[in-house]
Amino acid sequence: MALHDGFIESVQRSPARPAVSEPGGPTLTYRQLDSLSDRVRDLLQARGVVPGDRVGIYLPKSIDSLAALLGVLKAGAAYVPVDPGSPASRAACILADCTVRMVLAERPFVEPLVAELRALGTGNPVEVLETTGGGRGLEDWVGRAAGVSPGTTVRPDPGAPAYLLYTSGSTGRPKGVVISHTAAQSFVDWCSGTFRPDSEDRFSSHAPFHFDLSIHDLFVSLKHGACVVLLGEALGKDPGALAAAIAAERITIWYSTPSILSLLEEHGRLERHDCRSLRLVLFAGEVFPIPRLRKLLDRWPWPRYCNLYGPTETNVCTSYEVPRPLPLDRTEPLPIGMACAHYRDLVRAGERPAALGEQGELLIAGPGLMSGYWNLPDRNAAAFWTDPEGVLWYRTGDLVSRQPDGTLLFHGRRDRMVKRHGYRIELGEIEAGLARHPAVAAVAVIALADQSDGVVIRAFLVPRDGRRPSIIELKRFSVEVLPRYMVPDRFTFLEAIPQTSTGKTDYQALSATIADG
Repeated sequence: MALHDGFIESVQRSPARPAVSEPGGPTLTYRQLDSLSDRVRDLLQARGVVPGDRVGIYLPKSIDSLAALLGVLKAGAAYVPVDPGSPASRAACILADCTVRMVLAERPFVEPLVAELRALGTGNPVEVLETTGGGRGLEDWVGRAAGVSPGTTVRPDPGAPAYLLYTSGSTGRPKGVVISHTAAQSFVDWCSGTFRPDSEDRFSSHAPFHFDLSIHDLFVSLKHGACVVLLGEALGKDPGALAAAIAAERITIWYSTPSILSLLEEHGRLERHDCRSLRLVLFAGEVFPIPRLRKLLDRWPWPRYCNLYGPTETNVCTSYEVPRPLPLDRTEPLPIGMACAHYRDLVRAGERPAALGEQGELLIAGPGLMSGYWNLPDRNAAAFWTDPEGVLWYRTGDLVSRQPDGTLLFHGRRDRMVKRHGYRIELGEIEAGLARHPAVAAVAVIALADQSDGVVIRAFLVPRDGRRPSIIELKRFSVEVLPRYMVPDRFTFLEAIPQTSTGKTDYQALSATIADG
């Protein structure tokens, strides 16, 4: 089954029902969204897009970008969503890496993107949307291509890529996670059976489309003829406005990182807003501190709460329903639960299965696994393990332990990857970005646990020729070369980066320096 088949079936079943809404803006029915995405499909096919191609989507979240990605899927291609808030250099790196056939970009992003693509020596064509929102940008774009013949919706091979999501890479270059139609649909089907959505539900879409949380928001809702409410970036960062939108839009199913829910509880003035339409609150991407979760449960006692876990390479692979009431003596974070119905889990300590309560690496097997990293055979070889029975397992790199009741507890990473606001970040990518500053001779980056913010990222820099750039200059430079969620919180100058006896950066010494004072 193709990922877009659920949407097509909803169009046939309920063409007049609302499919997508922008708060304060228009709502499109299933018939209207289908028609708009069909026109995108037609124009893509007329421009030479064929099944198996990749199409970049460099647009803010809107009805336009949703219709665009549906049009890409209908054309048989894979969509590649790029963070519109990231530097153009990173966007170009992603789009060139997976050799997209075409890029749909909003006007303000086009000039810097084209310049960066040219610098990389690629001729990827960029199609310009003058504006986005409410479908107006796409209407204008497809309207400029008069005389395009109707195309045909493709139902590709189930193993074909549906989308590529790029995550942080330890070498300083993002790596593309390839998700097939089978893998994505297995997740959608699991959500359908577990959470039982229906056409009366109204889903929040808080996650950006380049974040894997968006797959639930978009494709589970569209499969069931429900309405997805697109919450833009500005709204998503304003807790007061966000709480008001949940009430006004009558959201029934919410999905976000714990950080956003904590922000809502602390600053959203929830007592002023009637959010009793909520029946399901899902969270994923990072640990939810128990004190903050307890406060949210006090504010919103009526919904069902679920803790979902999984890297981009698996989407959600384990789940845990929050017990009600939450035990008063509980202080440690919730378990990440047990493997979802379409997965199997395995905890390995070295080359053997871990004992009960023993920490080990979590491995996952099942139909929802990624196909692999785009054009990274060495990384693929390291990411998977085949057991003696021939079962393929994905090595998550996360350390867990199994409890007597069968649930898994999360203990952190075995490498230098951290999670911040739901994003997995390779600290090496931050180091590679900062090293490009002409006044930086050497750099090392560490992450520290923080009770308020979850994770604090600190950068240690050795100035070149004694010139120390100001913190403002470093912050500005960081925004130019890194996504905002990777920008370090603090910068510290050193005469030299400490090294181990083997000549490697001594990250433990850096952490100890902070602890000592």
